Amino acid sequence: MNQYLSRMTGFLGATEQYEDAQAVIIGLPMDFTVSLRPGARTGPQQIRNLSYGLEEYSVYQDKSLHELAFYDAGDVALPFGNVFESLKRIENVAAEIFAQRKFPLFIGGEHLVSYPVVKACYHQYPDLVVLHFDAHADLRREFEGEEESHATVMYKVAELLGPKRLYQFGIRSGIKEEFEYARENTHLFVDELFPALSKAVAEIGASPVYISLDIDVVDPAFAPGTGTPEPGGCTAREIIAAVQAMKQLRVVGMDLVEVSPVNDKSERTAILGAKIIREALLAFIK
Repeated sequence: MNQYLSRMTGFLGATEQYEDAQAVIIGLPMDFTVSLRPGARTGPQQIRNLSYGLEEYSVYQDKSLHELAFYDAGDVALPFGNVFESLKRIENVAAEIFAQRKFPLFIGGEHLVSYPVVKACYHQYPDLVVLHFDAHADLRREFEGEEESHATVMYKVAELLGPKRLYQFGIRSGIKEEFEYARENTHLFVDELFPALSKAVAEIGASPVYISLDIDVVDPAFAPGTGTPEPGGCTAREIIAAVQAMKQLRVVGMDLVEVSPVNDKSERTAILGAKIIREALLAFIK
């Protein structure tokens, strides 16, 4: 395994054998550029801890994690405060997993961690399409003078992929320039999950797909534990339905980011994160 990985408690149902695993869970405990409420660095481990409150069986899909072989590789060890070295290490780990053609599921951490993962994925799949679920457009060229930020991550992804290779759902916050950029360069659906997602799935077809899901796409009534909560989002049930709606796609990787346990004493955000991960593993591991 990669030199940067460090294991603690694994996710519910994970196997002990990396070699035989079809999928790999990896935590990315970074929140160095968060602009409002820090704490997402503790998201990966809390999601793992609370996964044991769930059943391995999904009533939605009539499948169980027992039927899969997936491995929890632990978290990438990141040098605190060093954004560039952290992104470098994340890309290194991601590149290794994609090169081995295993399905990686990354748990953040702030949303900037998605960019080095998408870079590694794009190297393996140059016709990649990214599906982005979020309250925020994340299309700023810079934020408070910094180009490396959780607020710029999807601008960087869009520039990497090229025009109209990025689909954005649930977006309900951003500055005017972000939406102007999106009109020319992405498929951005303002405050909409369905039916836009169903139409996108039909349009994408057999192209390789990477999914980036910021938990703040969900309304803070259901997921208050996040760094930048934005009222008016979808329900917990709707985001689970969205995962199931993407089953027919050729999904080659995914991340779930911005769960911040310190901002949710009820723990319902991390529980929802764990359930999304369970459903994603069952939906996307063929």
